[in-house]
Amino acid sequence: MFKLGEKVVIVSDQYEQNLPVGEYGYIIAYDRNADNVFDYVVRVPAHNRNFLVPGSDVELDKVLLKLEADRVEREALIDYALATRNEELFNRIVRGDAEVPEEEDLSSKDVQTREDFIRQVNLKAWI
Repeated sequence: MFKLGEKVVIVSDQYEQNLPVGEYGYIIAYDRNADNVFDYVVRVPAHNRNFLVPGSDVELDKVLLKLEADRVEREALIDYALATRNEELFNRIVRGDAEVPEEEDLSSKDVQTREDFIRQVNLKAWI
């Protein structure tokens, strides 16, 4: 639930009520009527009107800006990887491959000898 006065962007028009999709607006009221599908009253200064909108039709301005920044960053990294012919970076970005675990971590696991394993089992059985 958004706070009153928060800046939002209308991202869709689910009920085809001619909402100005892509326009900024401000939450000015909640619609608490249980018989109504609309959650908010949004003031759109560009159109000088108030609109009743469901919660799924609006998104915070900050969230959309963050998503756009992430998309631009990803595209820039892909361009850089292609320009420098860095195949490892390209695969990690495009395919979402996790970082390759270092071999040190794999070899740091101690392998128990048979006698140590039997000794631990006997200790637990005795307790």
